[in-house]
Amino acid sequence: MNTPDPGDPADHRAYRLLGPDGRTRAGARPGTLGGYRPARIYGRLDCPSARRAITAGGYVRHRVFFADEPTALAAGYRPCAVCLPTQYLRWKTRQQETQR
Repeated sequence: MNTPDPGDPADHRAYRLLGPDGRTRAGARPGTLGGYRPARIYGRLDCPSARRAITAGGYVRHRVFFADEPTALAAGYRPCAVCLPTQYLRWKTRQQETQR
């Protein structure tokens, strides 16, 4: 039985990731964070809130993926309060400070 050669270019996948400009692009690695485009929220791939929405039949059509947190923030998304509470509070504080 042949095992795939990780160095073989034909074996590499392209993953659809959202970039800092909000445009979709191909990435060599899967995203580390998922997002919901209409609400512009990002969170962990195992977020219980996102899983509930997916199980209920929603969310998937508008799902996006990010390589990392700085990219998600640069694209205008905010952290999820459920799965990233510390990052959410930090983001919320910055939002309140800029509105003063």
